[in-house]
Amino acid sequence: MSREQAIQRAERHFDQGEFFADLARRVAIPTESQNPGRREDLRRYLAAEMQPSLESLGFRCRVLENPVVAGGPFLLAERIEDPSTVTVFSYGHGDVIRGQEALWRAGLDPWTLTREGDRLYGRGTADNKGQHTINLAALAAVLETRGKLGFNLKLLIETGEEIGSPGLREVCAQRREALRADVLIASDGPRLAPGRPTIFLGTRGAMNMDLSIDLRAGGHHSGNWGGLLANPGIILAQALAAITGPKGEIKVPEWRPQSLTASVLAALADCAVDGGADGPAIDTDWGEPGLSPAERVFGWSSFEVLAFTCGNPDFPVNAIPPRASAHVQLRYVVGIDPADIVPALRRHLERHGHGAVKVTPARDGYFAATRLDPEHPWVRWTAQSLQRTSGIRPAILPNLGGSLPNDIFADLLGLPTVWIPHSYASCSQHAPNEHLLAPVARDALRLMAGLMWDLGESATLPGA
Repeated sequence: MSREQAIQRAERHFDQGEFFADLARRVAIPTESQNPGRREDLRRYLAAEMQPSLESLGFRCRVLENPVVAGGPFLLAERIEDPSTVTVFSYGHGDVIRGQEALWRAGLDPWTLTREGDRLYGRGTADNKGQHTINLAALAAVLETRGKLGFNLKLLIETGEEIGSPGLREVCAQRREALRADVLIASDGPRLAPGRPTIFLGTRGAMNMDLSIDLRAGGHHSGNWGGLLANPGIILAQALAAITGPKGEIKVPEWRPQSLTASVLAALADCAVDGGADGPAIDTDWGEPGLSPAERVFGWSSFEVLAFTCGNPDFPVNAIPPRASAHVQLRYVVGIDPADIVPALRRHLERHGHGAVKVTPARDGYFAATRLDPEHPWVRWTAQSLQRTSGIRPAILPNLGGSLPNDIFADLLGLPTVWIPHSYASCSQHAPNEHLLAPVARDALRLMAGLMWDLGESATLPGA
């Protein structure tokens, strides 16, 4: 029995098609949490697919009802071998966004796992079914090799992440003692580059807002009234221009991080953003001047206009429109007060003469920003394990550029949070033709088998 044998088992699991078969079953269940008609599919994914799979690995499982009406159920699984050894908490989500069946390329279907070359196509392959399938297969490889894990594992799988994780906070608060653990180790999001193991330690926060200006009851002929009536589109465009500079650099003082800490700068100095062969080219002169691309996306805030409407864009007429609106988003890092994001924008617009623009927080709420110190012992331990398996020094990101409900685990449960992503930035997550890269999936199986093995070597763990 050895670490290398466990890694070889994980490799065979991929090479012999077992990983593909497991993922194909899971992709075939259309777990669209945004679609009310899929509620039974959410439950089926947990009760008929994941629960039997986990019970076969010696887990005790319970399907939990969601305390929030809008949310889907949860699966809580645990394998406790020895309460005196380390306990790991892990997380995944079984829900996906809408399939968008009509928009996929010919020959592809979101609910059928299809391999073309190095790509495994299907909804959820990258986000998140493929990622927790990798972790469970790696865990199985260790169990088959050693006969035990050598540590305890608690796993929570939710079915509402794509609609803001309703009920997740309440479930974790109600079961805080039952979910007690030493560290969170889970997988979501993309690697920094497809070929480089990556660790991220938190997430940027996300606050969506609606900006609007409503001037009058209806439109008026632009020839008869042009030059006499204020145009809401122009007013809103000027307001947006006051929020950032021409290159997207943020002008709202309260949205600008005070500084990048030494540990964050040191971690990001070794990171180059790479979306893979199909990724977009980085606009090197966009965003906060003086920062590297990695510092801009992982260490700083960014403001985006996601939608802008004035008049009827599909059928424009020669009339001054009565109203204009924009849906915008701030991605922000630790140090920005989420309670002050909207008030700060209102103050800023007022100072710049745009007080007529209404600012409303979006109904989907916000994700809080989190960040574990890159020098934390669990970070160093994880990096050493991944490097031992791959021979490559992993990228360590203080936080993901995107957002997850990580604050529930970091703040509410009080866990150091270590995420090991198995996708890449150009996976078409949330779009047609979502896919997982087969070489990345195979590599991730190796990495996680090595890491699961190392977790069972208690003398090597932080605090030992």
